[in-house]
Amino acid sequence: MNWFHAHPFWTFVIIFVLMTYVYNKVFRVKKLPVLKDLIIYLLLAVGAAMLMLFQLAGLPIVPSLTVAVALMFLVRIRYFVQDRANRKQ
Repeated sequence: MNWFHAHPFWTFVIIFVLMTYVYNKVFRVKKLPVLKDLIIYLLLAVGAAMLMLFQLAGLPIVPSLTVAVALMFLVRIRYFVQDRANRKQ
């Protein structure tokens, strides 16, 4: 956890990347125009900055986002295996 305090820029980048992944896989329904996409990513950056402050204050933001992304990967793997089994039958 001291690494996050020593490298706040990389903490911000990690949080932003994890938030962007969650947004794109959960909340994105359709392709948006470029300006609206830019606004969304700017708001994600503001949110990532706030979460970075919480992380630096001692809350486990990066581990929580990592667990969320890992669970999303597990669900995607499960759907992949399930779809593959259905195609064989």
